[in-house]
Amino acid sequence: MTYKYVKAPPGYALELPKGLGFKLRYALSLTLITLGIAVFTTVAYPLINYQFAFAPEFQKSSLVSPIIPITANVENIIPANVKKAEAKDNPTFVDEVVNTSFDYTDASNWFAGSVKSKESQDYAVYTISIDKLRIKDAVVRSDHTDLKQSLIHYPGTAYPGNLGNTVIFGHSVLPQFFNPANYLTIFSTLHTLKPGDTISISADGANYTYKISQMYEAAPDDLSPLAQVYNGRYLTLITCTPPGTYLRRLIIKAYIL
Repeated sequence: MTYKYVKAPPGYALELPKGLGFKLRYALSLTLITLGIAVFTTVAYPLINYQFAFAPEFQKSSLVSPIIPITANVENIIPANVKKAEAKDNPTFVDEVVNTSFDYTDASNWFAGSVKSKESQDYAVYTISIDKLRIKDAVVRSDHTDLKQSLIHYPGTAYPGNLGNTVIFGHSVLPQFFNPANYLTIFSTLHTLKPGDTISISADGANYTYKISQMYEAAPDDLSPLAQVYNGRYLTLITCTPPGTYLRRLIIKAYIL
C-alpha cells in the first residue's frame, strides 16, 4: 500500500474529530465558568454599588451630629434594666468578624452581655409600615430576640408615641433577596430610603408618622444610637451594612410629625 501526501491549500487547518467525551467536558467547563461569573456578579455588584452610590453619603452624614444628642452620661444610653447588671455585663456591640460563629439572627448577639428582653416586664408589641419599601404592618416585638420572627424593639428604649427614642432592629441580606414579608430580608433595602421619607407606626390603636431626618453609618461598638433624650419623640432604625455583611451599622433617625 502506498501513501500520497498532498500539501494543504493556504488557510486550511487540519482538525481532529471531536468525540462525545470532549464535547461533554467542553460543555461542563463552559457551564461552570458561566455559573462562577454569575455568582460573583450577584454577590459583588450589590456591594460595589452600595460602596459607590450610598456609602459616601452615609459616611459624610456620620460626621454631622445626629438629631438625638449624644450625652456623655452613660446613664442615658444604657437601658435601665441593663444598668442593674454588673459592669462587665454592660451592653456593648460585639466585635464583627467575617464568617463569625455568632448567630446574627438573634438580636441579643448584637450586644455583648445584654439582658434578654424576656426578663423585662414591659413588652412592646406594635407594627411598622414603610410604603416606599412595600413594608406593610411588620410586627415589632420586645419579648424575644429572634430576628427571623419579627423586628425587635430594643428593651428600655421609648415606646412609640412617648417622649424618647424608639429603637428598632431588623435583619438584612443581599438586596436582590429582599422580601418585605420575610423578616430575614425585611431591612435589606433600607439604604434606599432618603431624608424626608416617612415611616408609619401603629401602637395601642394609635397611628404615628415619623419623618426621616438623617441616615448614617456607625461602628459596631457605637452605643450612641441607643441614646435616650426626652425633648421629643424620635425613632431609630438599625440594620447591618453593607447589606449582606455585618461590618457596620446603618442608622436611620426620624422624628414624629
